[in-house]
Amino acid sequence: MRGVVFDGKQVQVVDDLAVRDPGPGEVLVAISAAGLCHSDLSVVDGTIPFPVPVVLGHEGAGVVEAVGAGVSHVAPGDHVALSTLANCGTCPDCDRGRPTMCRQAIGRPGRPFSRGDRPVHQFACNSAFAERTVVQAVQAVRIPKDIPLPSAALIGCGVLTGVGAVLNRARVDRGDSVVVIGTGGIGLNVLQGARLAGALRIVAVDANPAKEAAARQFGATDFLTSAEGVRDILPTGADHVFECVGRVELIRQAIDLLDRHGQAILLGVPRAAAEASFVVSSMFLDKSVLGCRYGSSRPQRDIPLYAELYRQGRLLLDELVTATYPVEDFEKARADAEAGRVARGVLTF
Repeated sequence: MRGVVFDGKQVQVVDDLAVRDPGPGEVLVAISAAGLCHSDLSVVDGTIPFPVPVVLGHEGAGVVEAVGAGVSHVAPGDHVALSTLANCGTCPDCDRGRPTMCRQAIGRPGRPFSRGDRPVHQFACNSAFAERTVVQAVQAVRIPKDIPLPSAALIGCGVLTGVGAVLNRARVDRGDSVVVIGTGGIGLNVLQGARLAGALRIVAVDANPAKEAAARQFGATDFLTSAEGVRDILPTGADHVFECVGRVELIRQAIDLLDRHGQAILLGVPRAAAEASFVVSSMFLDKSVLGCRYGSSRPQRDIPLYAELYRQGRLLLDELVTATYPVEDFEKARADAEAGRVARGVLTF
């Protein structure tokens, strides 16, 4: 079968990939569509260290083909969106409703794929850039069949991360002010999360002026090409500033833009050893810097919620899919993503 494999030096679309059958508590999914997220590109450029060879992709949707023993919440023929976390469901963090903190979901890559006699790693417990993948049952979330699968694919990372960061981690309230630095796929979802939360002023900041129309469509009340203009709109600063790019100088900007009791939420992913600095004395007005993993999401709860908000016309998904590519055109999709020409490109199988 076809898949996108990174061997540590180059990315290839191969046609000799194999995946094993699902075991107990696992699900085999035929992938229909998968979003190309910058986290996939970060594996390729080394920002996210990961063992190779690896099948890329972590934002996908498809149709269940088979289930292993003990799986009862999905069945062959069901449409599913995939989450990237194979949380165990029994540890203290899972029991507290914090599956993104489950230690079973971090740093334990499996190898359900193979090429010839060589095993191939799975990225983010998911590897959606393959015609078929095997995931833990908890990662497969049933969705209504009337949701287009290219749109549904984006729920599994971009929406869970961006909207989830607003609703679950920052807990933006009605009337709050929000600044979003970077309006790519994650940033757009932060914008619509802020809109859903009832934020009064939502300021989008992106160096590319061509992104203004999309930012306003997703919820921005204001658009700036530089953070320097934020204080003209919010003289005392913002209640919440989301950094969605992953650059340490922008993290510093996010902190400097906070009002009293404000919080900076870090969503962009810089290099693993990157360090950021801030003026310590500025933090004593009850300001906070919050890390956020995967939108602090509970996928089995949140994915159906976002799917229903989409069906009601309150959550934008179709508008996120700015280009689709057959998997054979991965390099074009990659080039468009790296150049910022698309909010989210989607590979199709």
